[in-house]
Amino acid sequence: MQVILNKLNTILNYIKENNPSRYIDINEVSEFSGVSISTIRRNVKANKLKASDTTGKLLFKVSDVENWLNG
Repeated sequence: MQVILNKLNTILNYIKENNPSRYIDINEVSEFSGVSISTIRRNVKANKLKASDTTGKLLFKVSDVENWLNG
C-alpha cells in the first residue's frame, strides 16, 4: 500500500511541475500511474477518463489524468 501511495505522490509532483494542458500518451499514463493500459482503456470507454483520439491514438491532458487519479 505504501508503495502505491509513494508512486501516486511521485505522479502528482510530476504533474504539478509540468504544464497541466500538456498531452501525454497512454504509455506515459500507465507508467506514471502504475495502472495497466487495459484498465486505462476501460476507464476511457466508461467515460471516467477523458481522452482525445483525433490523431489516431489516445492522448490525455495531464490535468485530466490528475483528476482521474484523485477520484
